[in-house]
Amino acid sequence: MRQSSGASRPESETRAQRERRLWPRAASRLEPLRFRRAPLLAAALCFALGESLLKLPPAMPRLTVLLFGGTTALAALTLLALRQTLRLAILPIAALWIAAGLWAAQIEPSPPPQTALLVYADGLSRTVQGRIVRIRTLPARTPNSGADNDPDQWDEITGAEGNAGAEGNAGAEGNAASSTALDLDLSAIEDVTPDTARMVPIAGGIRATLFSESSAPPHTPRPIQLHCGDLVELPLRLRAPERYRDPGAWQYADYLLAQNIAATANVSAATLHPVANAAPAPFSATMHCRIFAAQSWAAERLLAYTQSTPNRRLPPLLRLTTDDAGMLNAMLFGDRSRLTHELRLGFERTGSFHLFVVSGMHVALLAGLLFWLARRLRLRAILATALTLTLVSAYALLTGFGVPVQRALLMTSVFLLARLLTRERNPLNALGAAALAVLIWSPRALFEASFQMTFLAIVAIAGIAMPLGERSFLAYAHAARSLRDAWRDSALLPRIAQFRMMLRLWGEAFSEAFGTRTRTLPARLVRLVLFAAELALIGLIAEAVMVLPMALYFHRATLFALPANMVSIPLVGVLAPLGLATFLASLLSPYLAALPAAATALLLHAITGAIHRISHAQAADLRVPGPTLAPALLAVACFAFCCWAVRRSRAWAWTAVAVLPLAAAIALWPEPPAVHPNALEVTAIDVGQGDSLLVVGPTGHTILVDAGGPTGAAANAENAAGSSSFDVGEEVVSPYLWSRQIRRLDIVALTHAHSDHMGGMPAVLLNFRPRELWVAVDPNSAPYRALLAEAVALGIKVRHLRAGDRVSWDGVDIDVLAPTPAYVNPGAPTNNDSLVLRVTFGQSSALLEGDAEASSEHQMVAASLSNTAARIGPDTLLKVGHHGSRTSTTPEFLALAAPQDAVISVGRYNTFGHPRPEIVARIAAAHARLYRTDQFGLTTFLLTRDGKISTPIAAARP
Repeated sequence: MRQSSGASRPESETRAQRERRLWPRAASRLEPLRFRRAPLLAAALCFALGESLLKLPPAMPRLTVLLFGGTTALAALTLLALRQTLRLAILPIAALWIAAGLWAAQIEPSPPPQTALLVYADGLSRTVQGRIVRIRTLPARTPNSGADNDPDQWDEITGAEGNAGAEGNAGAEGNAASSTALDLDLSAIEDVTPDTARMVPIAGGIRATLFSESSAPPHTPRPIQLHCGDLVELPLRLRAPERYRDPGAWQYADYLLAQNIAATANVSAATLHPVANAAPAPFSATMHCRIFAAQSWAAERLLAYTQSTPNRRLPPLLRLTTDDAGMLNAMLFGDRSRLTHELRLGFERTGSFHLFVVSGMHVALLAGLLFWLARRLRLRAILATALTLTLVSAYALLTGFGVPVQRALLMTSVFLLARLLTRERNPLNALGAAALAVLIWSPRALFEASFQMTFLAIVAIAGIAMPLGERSFLAYAHAARSLRDAWRDSALLPRIAQFRMMLRLWGEAFSEAFGTRTRTLPARLVRLVLFAAELALIGLIAEAVMVLPMALYFHRATLFALPANMVSIPLVGVLAPLGLATFLASLLSPYLAALPAAATALLLHAITGAIHRISHAQAADLRVPGPTLAPALLAVACFAFCCWAVRRSRAWAWTAVAVLPLAAAIALWPEPPAVHPNALEVTAIDVGQGDSLLVVGPTGHTILVDAGGPTGAAANAENAAGSSSFDVGEEVVSPYLWSRQIRRLDIVALTHAHSDHMGGMPAVLLNFRPRELWVAVDPNSAPYRALLAEAVALGIKVRHLRAGDRVSWDGVDIDVLAPTPAYVNPGAPTNNDSLVLRVTFGQSSALLEGDAEASSEHQMVAASLSNTAARIGPDTLLKVGHHGSRTSTTPEFLALAAPQDAVISVGRYNTFGHPRPEIVARIAAAHARLYRTDQFGLTTFLLTRDGKISTPIAAARP
């Protein structure tokens, strides 16, 4: 008998094999990853692969790829047919899913470009007629005191021209506390010709910002009350949203187009009139408007509670402020109108901002809580699922039913239904079902950050973290429950059964020492410790996987994301239900809402305090370029390997533990910047109506001259993501630099303190930490002083330059031509404050004029002719002053510079009339080739040592 027993247990048998043989039910908890156990996950991956074929470059024709794939599949099928027939259908089915994905991506309709409507965005005032599809009250905006004024500017509200109009516009912005944004579905527009003006049918959407009577002339009647579906008529000047043609730039125009908005306008509310005897709008036409109205109503109710007497009587720690209500509205209802930049900065720096916007996590948290409560009430699974989906759908409507929430609701619904209908509840199979449903419904979602991050987060938790926990300590966490049921021990592994026995013994010891009530204390403490370990494991794995999308889409390496999320996620899991309870109670009485509101305020203040402390660390937020295609695919391959390895065996699981940090390192691995060696590069970045130039030396050192800012269309890109204004430095300039793998700038030069040159500078300083900041004049400007303070805080050396200074840098000479040492400006910033630089490389030179006007140009010409300063001309490249305004580029200055090429940084459809036709004609008469960023987008000039300039490289052609 002993010999027989010994023969059945070979000496080479491992502990895992012995446990599977002796305790098959206990040891088979974790199955290896096989697609036949998760067929919907395999289908989703194949479907996504088919959609990705549309992203292949033109050099690889899709038909050729499909032919190659078909041939390969046929060969593989032949080989499989020779070996085993049962698996013959796997490849054909996979090929069908790939083809389905390809066809779905091919036939998905894109948002209509509305080109017919954009024809009317020509600066002319015309009357439009349309139905209201959305109403929003906009927060107050700070007056743009540093804006560039130009005598050719026209004001969009008053119709006035010149500096008075510019000031009126600034004043309107300053009084915009009660301004309203209307989204209109147009039905007619005025077609204006020199002879006639008539209303013609038109289809498309516009967003009009109505300024209240505070910015209107005296004795103006109060504006009418607006409702969803009203047919209104108003005169306005349509403006096409600025489209920044730079690699990596975020496109506000595409964001609007996805909402069926093709143009924007600013107009006085007093000019809006309802159309008499208009037919009522059908309910379907106003459904979205009513959803947005419900969202605004919910947000206003929570704001109203902050002003109630019960709330004001609470101590500060337990009192909800308007800022707190702004954060809760963003988290619960998706209303970011009061989520200021100061409130969101700390959460962005620690990678936890997703906690305070309505996202898939919030929908999943609510669904999980409702489903758990329903099951605790002993409802059947089908009833619990139906109740959960009903309540979550109602909540989704209350949040405005945006695209991310729609996607999260669909994924949650499919996940719960798949869990309900499948007997073997494989989370990866349910994830595949949810992902497949989303991709079929919206194939474009595959390439959106929100879908990818949601999918990767679930893969990290369900595919890597939980299996890894099952192979380590989660079995002990499960065993620490139901200790009174001793009969369960027989089905457990010996070491787990022994652990349960030890907990019982410790419980008996505590009971004898401290009383019977402490009998369960050891088990509770063990469960608490293991829960913290589980949370830490999930956080570690999730953050390691999230490194890739965070670097790719947000250019962040959040080193403190793990502690921040470990603090925030459990608290937010409690905060969100408390916030909803506060909202529901406030509908009945503010006194009834006081108790949950106090708990909500306490938790919210604890979270914000902890996050702000963590975010103040210098290394809390590192900005990095996104990985290129090859490292990104390699990191994804590492994640897939980890999913397979943790389910294979304990040894393979430890291999996955080693590979996962490697994947994060691959995603963050620095690559050399894309530069042009042995050439002086000057790139005019397309920042709309503003200036930003990148100068790269022959050996790759970098200078950024100006960083664009909020003048022109950029100033009206209100609130794509909350109440903060569009930041050109963060959304346009920085992404372009990151697209070239630039991690740090050597020098940043500010020509003068107007907002269209300085507005994006704070973000650039924070993101790229230059070694020096070059400035010239110190005007009386609060934003300018704040910029200098930021530079000092970041350890950046501030250097003041004047005419006559020369800097040798990276093999080139930089001469300062203006302003003169005697020039002072104690008042507001002006164009003649401009720092004018001449960069010389061998026989080539680039003259960078900023916004210098005629008086500054006359001084530079006089100094050059008298040899008292650096010589001007002949120059290889001229950056034309002041965007081609008639106040700059005087004939004498242009004749002396005698450029081969000239470039004007200007915004399309700008309200200044730049560039002026006489300036364009003057440059043409000087036989200089002219390039404009409004026509060419980002344009690069390469200057060689022998005085030649290469054909410019443009990002886009008209």
